[in-house]
Amino acid sequence: MTTARPASIIMRLAVAVPVLAALLVIAAVAAMTTGSSGVTLADLFHPAGNGGELAATIIWKIRFPRVALAATVGATLATSGLVLQALLRNPLAEPYILGVSGGAAIGAISASIIGLSPFFGVPLSAFAGSMATLVLVIILSGGAAGRFSRESLLLGGVMVNALCSAVIMFLISITKSSQAHRILFWLMGDLSMFTADRMALLAVILPCFVFIMIMARPMNLLLLGRESAALLGVNVPRVFHSLLAVTSFMVSLVVCQSGLIGFCGLVIPHILRRILGPDHRVLVPACLLGGGAFLVVCDLISRTLPEHGEMPVGVITAMIGAPLFIFLLWREKKC
Repeated sequence: MTTARPASIIMRLAVAVPVLAALLVIAAVAAMTTGSSGVTLADLFHPAGNGGELAATIIWKIRFPRVALAATVGATLATSGLVLQALLRNPLAEPYILGVSGGAAIGAISASIIGLSPFFGVPLSAFAGSMATLVLVIILSGGAAGRFSRESLLLGGVMVNALCSAVIMFLISITKSSQAHRILFWLMGDLSMFTADRMALLAVILPCFVFIMIMARPMNLLLLGRESAALLGVNVPRVFHSLLAVTSFMVSLVVCQSGLIGFCGLVIPHILRRILGPDHRVLVPACLLGGGAFLVVCDLISRTLPEHGEMPVGVITAMIGAPLFIFLLWREKKC
């Protein structure tokens, strides 16, 4: 895996990246074309007038920000799942299952309740919550002593996730009734509240993507084990903690904007790993594009499937991801 020839890596990248990029573009165009208003991209080319202005407003100020958010959230969750699976050496690891998303949600809700700034206070509070839950899961699973167990890691994640859910329900119960419904819908994965004036927030995640792509080779070596990676020149503590911090920051930032969206970090890395192999130099860009395309499609389904209104996108990802999670658990048990 770590000794793959450069020609083989380039060939896989040359095939995977254009295909996944094309899928993302097709999904984005479909999402920007489809909506309850009936406005399509062709309406942008109408002669100047109310019709063309209305179409431009709907497509660029309402649909495009939502598509951009869905693509960014999907890319972030898929890449974060890939990183956690490499660091913890567990194919079932992902932000939602390990409670990282739940911890970020606790931080975001707490910050909203006490009235912190939505641009700085809420993301920082969400980051603190995600880091706290991740550290707690690692301690419970014995990772602090360098002895990870797949069973204890999964059990610790499930227990911490349950604790996060209880805390979230408590916070909702003490909020004003006018806020409770909005928070509940947001918790199920809501992309509808994102607006064009918040697009700059998504740019903060781009350096994180670049950093993870740079760390692809060390992640390959970590799959061999901490001792083997250290013998091959990897500064294991620095790589481990820096990737955990960057992953938690990315997850906390997207949770603030989209709520809890589960299983995207499980489905996409697992599928792409089976198709493209375990080399992270290929998997990182593939997860960026594949995760973005997946969530754009899921959001499109969530908007068009109900006859009236829309459903949270987290419902769609859970309907796809939960059966796959059960299948993976069954395979782990058989092995």
